[in-house]
Amino acid sequence: MSTWTSRYLRHIAQEEQVLYDHFLQLVQSEAPAQLVQRFRTLFIEGVGYGDPQILAVLDRITESKAADQEFRFVLNRCCHILINRWQARPQFQSYIPEIIDLFEQGPTRTSIDFSRSRSTRRLRELIKEFTASEQYLTLRRLAQVIGATTTAGAESQQIGTLIRRYPYLYDHCLLAEGSTDEQQQTIRQLRSRVQRQYEIDLSQFVTYQVRRSQLDRSQVPAANNRILQPVNNPTLLNEQELCRAVQHFAGKSQGHHTYRDVAQCFLTHSSQTQSFRAFKDDLYQYITASVDSEYGKRQFNQQLHTQLSKLLPESNSQKLNDFLLVRTCSQLLNFLVVDSPQKPNHFLFVDLIANIGPTLATGLLLKIVLICRKVKPHLEKRFSILFNHYETFQREAVQWLVQAMEYLNLALSTNFSTLDLSFINQW
Repeated sequence: MSTWTSRYLRHIAQEEQVLYDHFLQLVQSEAPAQLVQRFRTLFIEGVGYGDPQILAVLDRITESKAADQEFRFVLNRCCHILINRWQARPQFQSYIPEIIDLFEQGPTRTSIDFSRSRSTRRLRELIKEFTASEQYLTLRRLAQVIGATTTAGAESQQIGTLIRRYPYLYDHCLLAEGSTDEQQQTIRQLRSRVQRQYEIDLSQFVTYQVRRSQLDRSQVPAANNRILQPVNNPTLLNEQELCRAVQHFAGKSQGHHTYRDVAQCFLTHSSQTQSFRAFKDDLYQYITASVDSEYGKRQFNQQLHTQLSKLLPESNSQKLNDFLLVRTCSQLLNFLVVDSPQKPNHFLFVDLIANIGPTLATGLLLKIVLICRKVKPHLEKRFSILFNHYETFQREAVQWLVQAMEYLNLALSTNFSTLDLSFINQW
């Protein structure tokens, strides 16, 4: 890199920092409604901003040679400076969708002062490019999370409107390239808050259903049922589906053991395994034990065996280690769910759901992440690929995916949190 280029990039970075500092100061001192209007005037209209120096800084940024590649990151960060502060204060959260909606509304001023015509046109070109970027897409999803409710809503809704329900998608769907540490922390906090509320809602609903069942069995006069305050089902499953799913993922559905019990037994046995090849043989048995024998015989068992055989054959004689375990489990999740955004083939996953049902299909995935917890983010990434792929589809067109996301939410919540639903068998 030439000395001139280096100086030029440092200068542009300094200009960007002036813009960030401007909004960092304003977000501490101005009301959100004022800031929304400021944001509109500066970025959407591009004329009439109250601080001419900041407008001049923006002009230099948009007219720079790096603007085509870098402006989307600058604008994304300006958005997040406001979002990061507002999302932590419930009374301000409604302004987050307002900021993001500004880009859809577009400018209201059609006539532009001649002295600013070139700068304003350039800004509006870059704004248009921003609305087609990954950074803007993640902002739109964030608006869905902040602004949406967890009620089921109309059946004609797009898959994308459901994102709030699935906090395990947040890390992969609400962050884009160039996300700052602060943005990542904001999304982690949001994920933690939504996940915790889901667990509370699920626990309260299951408790309500258990108590209602106990009253019904005790033949208490119907009037006494009024002492129970009804609790809403926090999922999109019906009561019967939810009951069976929670009993399966949290109860002793594996013979006389829970999923966690079986996983721990497998890990204990694997620690004594002599070779990676032997481990893969044991893993094959561990997984196929949960697959209907008729379905397995048709092709699934052979496909799984082939997949495991092809995996790191040069390491077959080695003893199992952490690297081999993580690599094996992550590749299995690619095989069972979906490989990558570039290769989004997920026929096997759809076939599993159709033939063994969403509960058992999700159980297979749960068995894998319970023996290697490091691949849990990898599983979440697989589901984010499916979510992104079908984001604009109507829910009724891909009901299998809605079910899969609901069952995974239950499986992860009942096995990777402090949630205790061991009393579910009393339902």
